[in-house]
Amino acid sequence: MQTVENKGFVRQLIHGTNFDADGLSALQKVTLRAVVMSFLFFGLVAIEGMIMRIVQTGPTNSFLPKMFGVPDHYFSIMTVHPIVGIFGSTYQLVFAAFMFLVPYLTKKPLYSVKLANFVWLCITIGTALAWFAGFIWHYAPLYTLYWPLPADVEQFSIVGGFVFVVGVALIMIGTLGFIYNIYATIFARTGIHANKTTKELLISGFGIDGLMNLIHKLLGKKPYSKEPALSLPVVAIFRGTVDTFLDALVILGAGILVLIYLIAFSGGADWNVHAVDSLLYKNFFWWGLDLVADGLVLIYVAGSWYLLATLITGQKLFMENVARAALLLELFVSWMVWSHHLLADQPQPEMMKLVSGEMVTAFELLTQGLALFITLVTLWKARPLKMSPELAYLLGGLVGFGLAVPAGIIQADMGLNRVLHNTQWISFAHFHIALIVGLYMTLYSALYVLWPLVTNNTKLFSKKLTWAHFWLYLIGGVGMGAFAGMAGLDGMLRRHLYVNGEFSGWMILAAIFGSMVLIAWFLFLYNIVMSVGLKGLVGIFMPAKNDVAGYGIEEETAAPAKA
Repeated sequence: MQTVENKGFVRQLIHGTNFDADGLSALQKVTLRAVVMSFLFFGLVAIEGMIMRIVQTGPTNSFLPKMFGVPDHYFSIMTVHPIVGIFGSTYQLVFAAFMFLVPYLTKKPLYSVKLANFVWLCITIGTALAWFAGFIWHYAPLYTLYWPLPADVEQFSIVGGFVFVVGVALIMIGTLGFIYNIYATIFARTGIHANKTTKELLISGFGIDGLMNLIHKLLGKKPYSKEPALSLPVVAIFRGTVDTFLDALVILGAGILVLIYLIAFSGGADWNVHAVDSLLYKNFFWWGLDLVADGLVLIYVAGSWYLLATLITGQKLFMENVARAALLLELFVSWMVWSHHLLADQPQPEMMKLVSGEMVTAFELLTQGLALFITLVTLWKARPLKMSPELAYLLGGLVGFGLAVPAGIIQADMGLNRVLHNTQWISFAHFHIALIVGLYMTLYSALYVLWPLVTNNTKLFSKKLTWAHFWLYLIGGVGMGAFAGMAGLDGMLRRHLYVNGEFSGWMILAAIFGSMVLIAWFLFLYNIVMSVGLKGLVGIFMPAKNDVAGYGIEEETAAPAKA
């Protein structure tokens, strides 16, 4: 494989001399802060997952403290588990990578490093508050599918609910800060975009130029745009951020609604939580929440695959115009698939189940399959490639989505949904494999590609640990998802506490493979800490000299900064 350094894709492009004594700029530091917090939260969520797996083994879990098997505590863990995993860990890592990559790819400074610091702090504090709401007050609405409104004083603690909603609100505010930073950077009239109009940037950002190029080619006309205003990975970031914005508004809106009820109850008011129409609320809530899967996972990941494939191979992306047009198509698909969450709701209109829940959902197999195909062909055309951690993790991410997306399409069938709905198949065969294997292995690939740039070419402590982490993580993630998914096929429900070990066989196997993921995390963390040293790790969180330091390209031959 031709490395990123050899192909000239990773260069030190820090503007000016705004460096601390350790040689890191403000942007490098804020990126590393978010990355560190992301993986600390990942460790917490992995431990929580192992606790839940062990509890479900029934009599075999006697070595665990009894509090973990108490329903209030168990369901509070289950509630904060996705909050910590999706927002505290995944959002942090994705946002950090993109606030670093967008300046690099657009060759101009990030709009505001101070805002980037605000983002990681908001998400970190918000995640911590949500976690404490579960741990201390046992606020646990997740097992009710968020309905009825989790503000009922007979079910939930008012204080716990208040702390939880404030925490989630902080996460969403941080998310909006990330979105503003990204768009302000993209639309800044500097660098390569100095002569671009807002219209040109919007057309490119939504992938319209790719679609027009395809139409012009079919009609035998000259290309609509030979050099699009935005590179394809930036288009994916731009496009996915639209869904992330809408998702943040929906979750923030739902949180405000719950908060209004909580404030009313704390003042002694006797409001009826059923006054809000349950079906309308669930459609609103799932429309927004499903945008996390489409905006954050499918679209962001597709763009990451394209970027990684070109960086690793040094080759032009295969079928780039098709990839651009597919991102535009996914814009409409992602807004129309939410009803697959409501296939089991009898009041839900049958036409919405059929069109949104089945037909449009099935179309995602095409859009994501196309992204996988384009990435694989790009890699294939560049052979021979030497296997490296970056390439291995990219292939692992492709495997994860190659397993998880079809699993999701299978359950989005009204007939099969009667068997699979609300079972562990959905939890593990679908979104655990999608997130743990598909998304995170893609992010690990990006981390290893960006490592030299973010750390000023700091050498990794051990390549053997890198490979040990890869194999443990891949086998453990797929194995846990497969065996827990099998339990779902046997009828094991999600959001349900089994105390007699009814599915202990599957759960023991899932716990064994889940422990491999946890061990892999320890190896990865040790490798990273040993690479930067404890002093370097502490230095990351020390204030940088200039929190508005820019990042971009002044000249093609910009020299690396020296520590």
